[in-house]
Amino acid sequence: MPKRHTISADELPAISKARKLNRDKTIDKWLNVLELHAAGKSREDISAETGFKKQYITELVGEYCRVGLEEYSRKLYRGNRRNMSQSEEAALLEAYKERAAQGQIIEVGEIKASYEEKVGHKIGGGQIYRVLARHSWRKVMPRSKHPKKASDEEVEASKKLKIP
Repeated sequence: MPKRHTISADELPAISKARKLNRDKTIDKWLNVLELHAAGKSREDISAETGFKKQYITELVGEYCRVGLEEYSRKLYRGNRRNMSQSEEAALLEAYKERAAQGQIIEVGEIKASYEEKVGHKIGGGQIYRVLARHSWRKVMPRSKHPKKASDEEVEASKKLKIP
């Protein structure tokens, strides 16, 4: 069966140079696959050395042949995939912060509804809690009564007792 995607030995120095300049572990593993493929190793040998499945190796080589080295070694995903910036989130929470300072009870559902209105789509339940944690909000609830508080009758009875 003929190889559909091939990497010539002339491309090996460029791949090696890109691998040396790279700092991302994932991309380093991908470039290692390309180096081994360009060196003439089979998919089975590459799979044994890198731990990738043979099909995935074929996909990696095909992707390299389609887009080239520059696009291949570019990291597509960054860490911040938030809907708003930190300053926009802080501005949204500012109105609720004023209400909280006055002692009013604020429900997360209200904040979530205004957040969804601002971003224009629904968000998951956990996302709003991550937003609140990012801005150092925490759940503070007043306790209705102390769990070990004596009943009113016991308090009155203890007042009547006189200990000499």
